[in-house]
Amino acid sequence: MRFLLLLILLLPLACTSDAPPMGPQVDCRDSLPVMATRGVSKLISDSGIVRYKIIAEEWLVYDKTLPQRQEFPKGVYLERYDDNASVNLHITADTAYCFDQYLWKLRGRVVMNDREKKVTYSSEELYWDMRKHIFYSNAPMTLQEPDRLIRGNWFESDEQMKQYKVGTTSGYMPVKTSSAAPDSTAKDTVVTPAAQPTSTVKKVETKPALKPVSNDIKVPLKKATPLKTPAFDKQQRPTLNTGRVKAS
Repeated sequence: MRFLLLLILLLPLACTSDAPPMGPQVDCRDSLPVMATRGVSKLISDSGIVRYKIIAEEWLVYDKTLPQRQEFPKGVYLERYDDNASVNLHITADTAYCFDQYLWKLRGRVVMNDREKKVTYSSEELYWDMRKHIFYSNAPMTLQEPDRLIRGNWFESDEQMKQYKVGTTSGYMPVKTSSAAPDSTAKDTVVTPAAQPTSTVKKVETKPALKPVSNDIKVPLKKATPLKTPAFDKQQRPTLNTGRVKAS
């Protein structure tokens, strides 16, 4: 009887749970990441060969968005490797997004450096389509090459930076001048005209207005020569005749 009474008293305690209270279920989970990682260093391989490396301070993965995306809100550093496992290209950006595992959108201070071609791209925006293997952008950009600087408002290039297009360009390009005549059949060349010799330049001389002779021409006066007078001795002074002078 005592055992039955004790069992009845302990039965309500056994039905209780120590689990904390839960909030309501979130139906729209596209604004919440399924994974949040900090301090990321990730290698991406293709056919068993490591091709890319990602370094980021924060990595967020959203699986319920259309399209699915990955965010790197605190910046990202990307490296690309060649067949010899050497870095041939690296990209830095303040913010990065990756859609469907292949389309990268880089924002902020975007800098891309191709070590093989020695080309540096800088802009506020850059897209990288890994399926089509192209880079493109519709923002003002700067392309620094070893011998020239190119600026434009849009950009498109292949991943190897061998062929690229730049729209609304402005910049400088050093051109070597030579005495040989330029080839009229050459394409994509810039020829600066050689300076003409001074002997072939015709100068037009204007005659000055006539001025009075007295004001324009100054005739130098000759120095007057002193008159030579014969020297007379004091003792042989000529005497004056008071009479008429006879002609000799």
